Amino acid sequence: MAVTIEKALELIYTNTKPKSLKIIPIENALGYILAEGIVASHNLPAFDNSAMDGYAVKIEDSAKVVSVKETIFAGDDFRGELFHGEAIKIMTGAKIPLGTQAVVPIEDITCEQDGIQLPDNLIMSKHIRFAGEDIKKEVLLLERGEKLDAHQITLLASQGISHIKVYKKPRVALFASGNELKMHFEDVTDYQLYNTNTPTLLSRAQELGCAVEFIGTAQDTLDDIHAHIESALDCDFIITSGGVSVGDADFTKEAFGAFGYKILFDKVEIKPGKPTTFGKIGETVVLNLPGNPLAAALNFELFASSIIYALSGAKEKFINPIVAKMSDDYKLRAGRRSLVPGFFDGEYFTVCEQFAPGMVSPLAHGNAYIMIDAECDFLAEDSYVKVISTKFNFTAKEPKNLVSF
Repeated sequence: MAVTIEKALELIYTNTKPKSLKIIPIENALGYILAEGIVASHNLPAFDNSAMDGYAVKIEDSAKVVSVKETIFAGDDFRGELFHGEAIKIMTGAKIPLGTQAVVPIEDITCEQDGIQLPDNLIMSKHIRFAGEDIKKEVLLLERGEKLDAHQITLLASQGISHIKVYKKPRVALFASGNELKMHFEDVTDYQLYNTNTPTLLSRAQELGCAVEFIGTAQDTLDDIHAHIESALDCDFIITSGGVSVGDADFTKEAFGAFGYKILFDKVEIKPGKPTTFGKIGETVVLNLPGNPLAAALNFELFASSIIYALSGAKEKFINPIVAKMSDDYKLRAGRRSLVPGFFDGEYFTVCEQFAPGMVSPLAHGNAYIMIDAECDFLAEDSYVKVISTKFNFTAKEPKNLVSF
């Protein structure tokens, strides 16, 4: 019996766990998921310092001419004190001397014979960066499960952290099955097809941060599919395309059964992609996608990406749609949840002019899809829909309703 999309996603997240850990230098950490919380070891800035090239002054010396006897550069260990009637020239980032109440930018003073003329509008603490203003010691800097981008790595470097504990990236194995399929570097006859699924799914898995192994294209025989499965079992996640329908040459699920395949669902109430199957062999999760290219790609976006997010250890692991408006009226046949590809321009979603399960062009020309409720047969222009991007990864901490009505 076919399961709902919601039940399929629940089974995926219930049965898919984050992978093991490793320690890496922060220079190699881009794109990894943090496996430990990071607490700040010291204040940032570590000391009060100047935000400008200027002069350290006293507020009561406003509008006065004061003498300048010292200059402090960033990195100087200056131990002196500022007194009334004086200014100390100071460079950006230099430690604020004792007694300073404000910093006046160089461009705001006038040079005089006996010193500098200060403006008459001095403000207490102006242009002073205080210790801990940016980061305070012992605050939680980064949470376990955060994905590390350049700016999170900035935080780590600011604390002098050289190595961190992260989740290993999921290892994904891919193969397709079908006697009619040839790889793009082979010649095809007029009754054969190029295998577009494997390069597509391989590239998307890499875009989602996985280490990917291409196992090849299996012939429609149990022995050949067995050999491909054996080659993939040391990975965290196996993705196949083709051979999961009800045709005479659809052997994929039967072939996996020889390895103790525990099927958790083998049909989904979805169009296209009803025969999509998910299960486990030991701790390795398996997703069997349909062979039609658009059906395989759309179901990858919905189900395989969810598996990858769950394997990654990310705290924000649930697909998060974007609210958009329909650019035009759209009619469809009700009866099953439908995945409809199109293009999102930041405000409006436009359905692809032409698409079918066996096509390859719709997702290349588009950048998103919508999931339309089974009871819906019409979406009006300017009505709101929930767009799921195929180009960017928008995720949330809690499951979201993905359905457009």
